[in-house]
Amino acid sequence: MVAALAKVRSSKTTSREEILDAAERLFAKFGFDGASMREIAQEAGVAQALLHYHFKTKEGLFEAMFAHRSGAINRLRLARLDAMLARGRPDVEEVIDALLRPTVEAGHDPARGGTFASLILTTGASNLDWQKGLIATSYDAMAKRYIAALQLALPGLSLAKATWGYLFVIGSALTQMSPTGRADRLSEGATTDSDSEILLSHVVTFAAAGMRALAAAGEPAGDAAAD
Repeated sequence: MVAALAKVRSSKTTSREEILDAAERLFAKFGFDGASMREIAQEAGVAQALLHYHFKTKEGLFEAMFAHRSGAINRLRLARLDAMLARGRPDVEEVIDALLRPTVEAGHDPARGGTFASLILTTGASNLDWQKGLIATSYDAMAKRYIAALQLALPGLSLAKATWGYLFVIGSALTQMSPTGRADRLSEGATTDSDSEILLSHVVTFAAAGMRALAAAGEPAGDAAAD
């Protein structure tokens, strides 16, 4: 009896995971409006009724998928941040690597195909209030902790500059989160975007230099003075 119940629970968990995986693939490929609940159910190999049972609506399914993926990445980010801060004041390179590594590695996972990167970009650019709220709910608390860590790593960096630096780093990294082959083409084979370690090495060096330049520059008119 116990074994049978465990099997049922395992089956339900598997079905939910399969649905979230299928939803991620189709939302990334067709967009929120273009992916239907019927197509997602077919992709997951489950009855459409199961989607409505678990998530009620397409918005509910998208929110569950987004929260699941962002939550997994942010748990890794925060674990790395906590371990780093426990050792003392971090270098800015360490902070940036801890922030970007989980995202880049997820984007280079062959099993995932880098689909979540495109979803973050499209959701972040959405004019829909519920999608804007999803970005805020999923990322703002984690972002504020990393902004504070950037200020710790670079004494004198104002909250305004740390915030802009965080946004610049995240924005540039998202466009390169998953391999596209463009770096290979533009460099005529001198480098590749298919290797996550190569990408991280360059982006961390570039972003750290930018953060240090921000810290050294004067405050522009309209921003609060350095903390």
